[in-house]
Amino acid sequence: MREALAEADLAAAAGEVPVGAVAVRDGVIIARGRNVRERSQDPTAHAELIALRAAAHRLGTFRLSDVTIYVTLEPCPMCAGALVNARVGRVVWGCDDPKAGATKTLYNIGADPRLNHRFEMTSGVLEHECAARLSSFFEALRKKPRGRASRP
Repeated sequence: MREALAEADLAAAAGEVPVGAVAVRDGVIIARGRNVRERSQDPTAHAELIALRAAAHRLGTFRLSDVTIYVTLEPCPMCAGALVNARVGRVVWGCDDPKAGATKTLYNIGADPRLNHRFEMTSGVLEHECAARLSSFFEALRKKPRGRASRP
């Protein structure tokens, strides 16, 4: 999780929401990801998806059943769905997401028996450190003066 936090810090330094992820197989990090939505102007550029794509590319398969994804924030519905589709074996996250959490808080996509795959889940790993990154980022964002949009 500390490596996922390092990715979150890189995201924050780039002005992105500080969420980071790493994909681990046999105790080795095989892929990394961090939010890059602002830079890429891609609404799907979440840390988990970046890490999943890189892991699948590195392994040469989308089936990641022996991979654990560590992510600093509970996955959203989009990411949880991708984790199911990637057949990920385990997902570990830092802090819960009360507004979009889809593996525990609002939904339980990773354990839904109606889906074709389920994954093991662990929450609360370095929870306070993960939550502090997000709180600090959004607090600083709220303090920034907002410019008015110009009207034609």
